[in-house]
Order: sequence, then C-alpha cells, then structure tokens
Amino acid sequence: MVGEELKAALKDASLNKQEIIDKMCEFAQTDVLLFWNDNPELVERQNKFWFPVLRWIGQELNIQLKTSTSIDVPDQEEKFGVALKRYLEKFSDKELIAFYKAALDMRSVMLAAALVKGKIDAEQAFQAAYLEELWQAEKWGKVEDAEKSRERAKADLIEIEKFLKTDAA
Repeated sequence: MVGEELKAALKDASLNKQEIIDKMCEFAQTDVLLFWNDNPELVERQNKFWFPVLRWIGQELNIQLKTSTSIDVPDQEEKFGVALKRYLEKFSDKELIAFYKAALDMRSVMLAAALVKGKIDAEQAFQAAYLEELWQAEKWGKVEDAEKSRERAKADLIEIEKFLKTDAA
C-alpha cells in the first residue's frame, strides 16, 4: 500500500519539491531526536540509536546540533535551516518522497534522512523512532492498539526502504 502511495506521489514530486523541503526544514526544529529523556535507561538507548544519527547529520550539514531534556525547543545555529534546505535540495524526487513519508511517520527529519541515505535500515529507524514507546511497553506491558499501530509503522518503513531500492525513477 505505502509503495503504491510513494509511486503515485513521485509523479508530482517535482511540482511540490520546494514546498516539501520548506515544510521539512520547519518540522526539523522539533525533531524527536532533539528531545532527550533524563531517565538513565532511556538515555542509554537514545545514545545507542539516536546519537549516531545526530552525529552523522551534524557532519552532513556541518553543524553542531543542540538537544534538550525539557519541552523547550533547543535553539539551533542560524545556519541549520539553510544547511538542511541545501542538503534536501540535492535529494532526487524519489528520495524526497520517501524522506517525506518517513519523516512524518517517525516524527524525525533526521531519522528519515539517515534511512533514505542508507545510514540506517528500516528496523533501526523503527527502533529509534519508537524508542520510548517500546521501552514503556517493556516496562508496563503492551497495549494492543499501540502494538498494532507500531506494527503498521514498521511495515510502512520496510515498504519505504523497498521503494528506495527499486529501479523506478
């Protein structure tokens, strides 16, 4: 299903490219990877799954990303938005469509970029994007509706990864 959506969206990608990029640059200011927990168990997982992506995207954009342990949005360097915009403008239409869908699904521009560029796979993207939910399910038990929702999200990420590997332009 997601694969078909992505193929259909690809036809209109070039028409909406700048709009998608602008939305994603704005969305990046509140990326889930910028908001860290203060629970030592969660911080350990965040270090495992999030820190490598933050380090990689920081290197790609040539910036030092700031994170927060509160609900306050961390102030990034002024050049963050400009650097991210330039970076996304280099994406092919296919990459941009996959990136957009993944970013919205995971609440993370950074995880989506890492998935699109092959720095992480769908499983790693899922583990990182749903890190806190998965931890809570381990601690307090699983909720059927939440489990189903995560299963759909994981399947979508796998479809996005497959779409990126297809030859369709």
